[in-house]
Order: sequence, then C-alpha cells, then structure tokens
Amino acid sequence: MDFKETLSLLESLGKEARRKHYKKHGVEGKIYGVNAGDLKKLAKTIKVDDPLGTQLWNHNIIDARMLAILILPFKEKTVKEMDKMAKEIQYDHVADWFAAYAMKNHPDKETLRKQWLSTTEVMPQRIAWQITSNLVTKKDPNIDVGILLDNLETSMKSAHEKVQWTMNFTLAYIGIHYEEHRQKAINLGENLGLYRDYPVPKGCTSPFAPIWINAMIKQQ
Repeated sequence: MDFKETLSLLESLGKEARRKHYKKHGVEGKIYGVNAGDLKKLAKTIKVDDPLGTQLWNHNIIDARMLAILILPFKEKTVKEMDKMAKEIQYDHVADWFAAYAMKNHPDKETLRKQWLSTTEVMPQRIAWQITSNLVTKKDPNIDVGILLDNLETSMKSAHEKVQWTMNFTLAYIGIHYEEHRQKAINLGENLGLYRDYPVPKGCTSPFAPIWINAMIKQQ
C-alpha cells in the first residue's frame, strides 16, 4: 500500500463524530476523523513499513501521525530520532499514542523518560509522565516513589496543563498502588486542588486524585 492509497483509505474511514471530537480538543487543519479501532485494523494490514510511516508522520495530519506510530519500526530509531519526533508532536492524542506504542519497547525508553522529565518541551514532558505513571502501576524497582512525590509537590502546580494531566495520573497511581505513600498522595492532591471541580459524566470517576484514589481502593 503506497502513500496516496493510504491517505484515500483514511479519508474513506473518517467519521464526522471523530472530527468533531478532535476539533473540540484543539486539533486544527485537515482531519480525517478515523476511529482508533479502524486505525489499528489498518495498521495490522500494512504491518511494519518505515518509508510509509515516515511519509505519514511528515504529512502532519493527526490521523496520519497516529497510524504512523502503529507501523514505524521504533526499536530501530535512535535517541536523537525519538527526541526529534516527540518535539514535533502538537496534540495530546498523538503524544499519548507515542507514549503507549512508540515508546513501549524502545531500548532507550528509560534514558528518554529521564531526559524528557527535565525538559521544558510540553509534549515530551507529557509523554515522560505517562510512561512514569505506567511504571508506577507496575511497581517498577527503578522508580523512587518518594522522589516522585517530592517532584510532584514542587512542580505540578506550575506545570503546563497538558503535562499536569499525566502528572496527575502518576499521583493517583501512587496512592492506589503504594499503601505506604497513600496518605501523602491524598494530602498532596487536596493541597493542589487540581481537577477538584472537573465535570464528570455519570458513572465515571473524578480525576481529582483524592476521590480517584479512594474510589479505586474501595474496589480492591
């Protein structure tokens, strides 16, 4: 499947509801509006394809970049190449897929995570904190939860809102998965007050860390 054929397929798979969703979340320019499930099915058909993935990434349309993330051979990409791509990301959806799929098995994931935690670039920071939150859920031995909490306490309030969101996941997951740090995580969430009044659909859990932590503990 070549580049033009792939773009035609993306065009045909687009849904108005998805386009509206992306626009609501600040995506600008051309949007195909392909649902995540359809992108994953298409990626399975294409399989790994570095030239096509590179063309899709450089096309800089959200759906094309998300498909590129699913077909590029990221294990072969250098730290410099991964850093460049992370800094080119404009939208949350792409950043979150990059963290989940591009970084999943990258041999230098930990090096990049640490590098991006200390950068001033918004999307690399968001990616780093998403990776960190996943490590917290796995109780990764390389994670120092005490240092993480100190970092959150000093920097979360002033962080960019797009970074705050994944930092908040880390805070909540610490409270959920580490009983010895639970009360400190709850207290920190209370003091920060982030997402306290966040609108939540019926049946969903608030992202306000104290509520989120206590809700998950009740389910255990």
